[in-house]
Amino acid sequence: MSANPQWDVSRALGVAGLFHLVCGLRDASVAPFLTLYLRQLGLAAPWVGILMSSKHLAAAVWAPCCALLAQSHRRRRLRLLLAGSLLGSAGASLLVLLVPPLDRGPGLRSCHAGAGETPATPPVEAALAVNLTLAQEPGSSSSRLAQRSAGIGHASGFSKGPAKASVPAPSSRLPGKSAGSSGEGAWTTPGALHPVPAEREASPWEGAFQGVSTALPLLAGGPANESSTKGDSGTLGLSLEGLRRTFIPCLVSLVFWELLAAPLEQVADDSLFEYLDFVDATDRHRNLWVWKLLGTAVGVCGAAALVEQLGCSPKTGAPRGAVSFYGYALLSVLALPVSSVFPVPVGRRWEPSYKTSKALSLVEGDPRLILLAITVFLVGAVTSTVQNFLFWHMQDHGSSELVMGASVALGLLGEVLLHPFRAGLLRKLSRLGAIGLGLGCLAGQLLYYSFLWSWWAVLPAQVLSALSHGALWWAVGASLEDLATPGTERPLRAMFQGHFYGGGASLGSFVGGFVVRRFGLAVLFQASCVVLGLWLALFLSVQPRLPEEQKVSYSKLLLVEASDTSDSEQGTERDWLVKASLGRSQRTGRSSAC
Repeated sequence: MSANPQWDVSRALGVAGLFHLVCGLRDASVAPFLTLYLRQLGLAAPWVGILMSSKHLAAAVWAPCCALLAQSHRRRRLRLLLAGSLLGSAGASLLVLLVPPLDRGPGLRSCHAGAGETPATPPVEAALAVNLTLAQEPGSSSSRLAQRSAGIGHASGFSKGPAKASVPAPSSRLPGKSAGSSGEGAWTTPGALHPVPAEREASPWEGAFQGVSTALPLLAGGPANESSTKGDSGTLGLSLEGLRRTFIPCLVSLVFWELLAAPLEQVADDSLFEYLDFVDATDRHRNLWVWKLLGTAVGVCGAAALVEQLGCSPKTGAPRGAVSFYGYALLSVLALPVSSVFPVPVGRRWEPSYKTSKALSLVEGDPRLILLAITVFLVGAVTSTVQNFLFWHMQDHGSSELVMGASVALGLLGEVLLHPFRAGLLRKLSRLGAIGLGLGCLAGQLLYYSFLWSWWAVLPAQVLSALSHGALWWAVGASLEDLATPGTERPLRAMFQGHFYGGGASLGSFVGGFVVRRFGLAVLFQASCVVLGLWLALFLSVQPRLPEEQKVSYSKLLLVEASDTSDSEQGTERDWLVKASLGRSQRTGRSSAC
């Protein structure tokens, strides 16, 4: 079979592995650091949450629709779809760089400044920064942290010492803010970057966008922020200038980018599976995810090192992290030759399929699948808080981008190393135990993050990602495989990973931004831990009590069919069950291999 180049399985798997590797490199170059870039643009946590929520929602809705449309196109058209997604997403990612920052604060390091050189700070901004520092209670932890952030010079954008120049202290505090109640504005306030004349009070609709930088973090995490996250009403006014200048362009560009990039992975995966299914080699499809994880681990470290070395864009003067968008576009172009030879099923006519509707009806009628869907939804919600704001928390403790990338790579490599023990783990713990272990580890990670005391302290907790992500999804996949009817396993898996997990990530991003604004990052992680812990207790108590349907063993049915007991009433019932089961098997055909 491999002699025919049209059905060369080894070559097809090699091309697919290379494609997943390059796509992993591409996605990891910008996705983990996207919220950091939005922070550097000057967007506060609620607006970053809204942007990420819209991005997840667009992917959850649009990717399955494109996959259904792609099933009716074969060979050249499907490869054109892959190439169009790569080129379109590359161009759309560069549109994000055209969005201007709200204010060029002191944290947006000049591209012409050296690694140890402090960029010039406008006198007005320096005075406002000192005004903000003096607004804190004398001797408070927030005041001490703000004083440490007055100077800039480290490659990560954090101060290595106090500012050398001093500015005379103003005679009055910032309007509309009292000491110790700055909330998210422990480092920046609406009055600082959008000054209000003294003759009138600050409008609640002014200054929702705040100048944020790596040198002046949006929020101090941990104990240092305890006094600054209580009692803040958290007004979320939105100035028309900020809306027009930054937020709406960011929203349009990110959603447009996601609409072009989201279909790539699912369309390629469906195409490869149908190719392998035609030659009865679907068992070799399960190991391709390793290449995606390896590419992601290498890509996130490479992108972080590149950002550390180059900083911001030398021509446009964009914030730090802009160079990762150029890397994303470059890797998208490099993936084009691979997409042109990607394996595509040929010789098979497209027929209308109702597997997705069957999978949905299966979920609605099975309480175990409903319980599993709620679990995946909650996992998506709490995981989005980590993906969106953990790097903010690390940045507030002085972490560089390289350490952030290493933390992600550590969790991915742990998952790869644990995979050979997957079967033994599921056999000893059972699927219920593996899901419980994964949820427990994820809750423990969230609680640990809330008490983060240094930038390096996050690294030990990342080892648990092998269980909180790897073992959890292995158990979910095994449960779906066991509960699915013939022909619905892949649509069911796509529904859980796309709709339920993506919908949870969208809701979690939206709510998480407002929680950060009102209570702080530590409270966000603690609340997520409590929600996940309560659901874990409910899941472990309810799931074992649900009724289990008895699975039909086809080997036993064949033995029953060969027996001579069909004349009795019991034999008649068995014969009817045999015919019904075998008839369903013949109708599904090759779809039973899914």
